[in-house]
Amino acid sequence: MKFQCGMKAPVNEERRRFFETSAKYGFTAAMMAGAGGMLLSEDATAQTAKEETERKDAADYTMTFATAYIIGVSRAYPIMQLDFKENIQNMTNGKVYVNLAPGKKLGAGGALAKKVQSGVIQVAQHSVSNFAPFAPEADLINMPYMCARNQEVVNLVTSDVWKSVVDPKINASGFKALWYTSTSARTFSVRHGMDPILQPEDLEGVKFRVPGSKMLQQFYRLLGANPTPVAWGETPSAIKQGVADALDPVLSGLYIFGFGDILSHVSLAQSVHGLQVYSCNLEWFQSLPADVQEGVEFASDVTFRQNLAKVPAAFAYASSEMRKAGVQIHELSEDQIAAFRDLAGHQRPEWDEWKVKLAGSMENFEKMLEASQTQGNYFVHNV
Repeated sequence: MKFQCGMKAPVNEERRRFFETSAKYGFTAAMMAGAGGMLLSEDATAQTAKEETERKDAADYTMTFATAYIIGVSRAYPIMQLDFKENIQNMTNGKVYVNLAPGKKLGAGGALAKKVQSGVIQVAQHSVSNFAPFAPEADLINMPYMCARNQEVVNLVTSDVWKSVVDPKINASGFKALWYTSTSARTFSVRHGMDPILQPEDLEGVKFRVPGSKMLQQFYRLLGANPTPVAWGETPSAIKQGVADALDPVLSGLYIFGFGDILSHVSLAQSVHGLQVYSCNLEWFQSLPADVQEGVEFASDVTFRQNLAKVPAAFAYASSEMRKAGVQIHELSEDQIAAFRDLAGHQRPEWDEWKVKLAGSMENFEKMLEASQTQGNYFVHNV
């Protein structure tokens, strides 16, 4: 028992020091000190706070950047918050100071997207699906088996056809997509007491938790499951209580949100990618001088490349931790994936209406499909 208490003491001490530092120097300074492992050193914390204050005072512009994720999750879920902050500040030559608001401090998902659109904050990190209410065209990435693998989705969102068809729609809604965050594809994950989902027959009648996406709901209906809309915050209890049997977030997301204790099996479905985005208020961006705009775009590109390099290490860490929790992870063969694709993939006629609605025409959709299969200037590991 003494050993356990001794192990917990540093954590409690850091927590206490974080609140003290927040009160004394401000939230962002406390976050930076904590990320650097300096909270327990008064001198180091004071130096970090001094640097943050100097940067903020010297900057011409402040960028409030919000995300639902706490600092430190990039070990398993590479959203690169601190890298983005550092790159923006350095590559604008100190003209922009980034004020961090992680861990749902200002909300999550669609709420963050709305705040960016209205100009309440300048930048947020959220799912690309959260663009759907404003720019439905972005929901194309949820077309089953169109661009589920990391390289495919990166090829698509950096392609000329995406930039000519989808980005203008995003811009027209008041956003600028600074960069897209790759993680991995969605899964078929089941609660304790359920067998793994390895073939379409295993989904028959399964109460599959889905978000508000009508596209994902149709996908699971085509596979024979019973789509069950559940708000994200209510999902853990719904899985525990059997209100839902399965869910589909990416493996890293399942790990960081604590699903390791309530799941038995995770199948790497490679069906739809869990793509995220850093969205920016377009009016604010366009108000910046040309050199600052260039710095923001360069910083975004550099952070995107750092994200892509981090993907395999983050996925490996999340996989290892989930296995330690007793979750069995199943990597499906190409033949197994083909069985799911044949029943519910983008090639089926049930998706034609979606293709025209989202891409503008069947011709545009085919161009996007081709773009997803064409190697671009960015490489990412297919985990």
